[in-house]
Amino acid sequence: MSTVHKIGRRKTSVARVFVKPGTGVISINGKDAKTYFCTDVLVYKVNQPFLLTETVDQYDLKVNVFGGGITGQAEAIRLGVSRALCAINEEYRLVLKPHGLLTRDARMVERKKFGQKKARKRFQFSKR
Repeated sequence: MSTVHKIGRRKTSVARVFVKPGTGVISINGKDAKTYFCTDVLVYKVNQPFLLTETVDQYDLKVNVFGGGITGQAEAIRLGVSRALCAINEEYRLVLKPHGLLTRDARMVERKKFGQKKARKRFQFSKR
């Protein structure tokens, strides 16, 4: 089996995920996952699809991620890994879908509108 390439997105983060059979090495922008993400929670989010499908240490992961913050990047990687695992084995879909790992979280920051202070906040009304 060759490398599987999938894309994951969250907020303004975009992650290109390359999954291939290996020993469980995770490389994010050329760094190890534990050094790239400072907290254990974010490392867990990246590993969550592997833990649920019981494929820990079976695949090597190479990720190029940009945009947004570290939480958005971790969730973008999680979506990309989940999609890649479903491309490898369709049965993983039954495990990942109930946990919401195949759903694209579409919430993004709303743009600022012209003539307003922020996206929804208006300038204070003054009658005189």
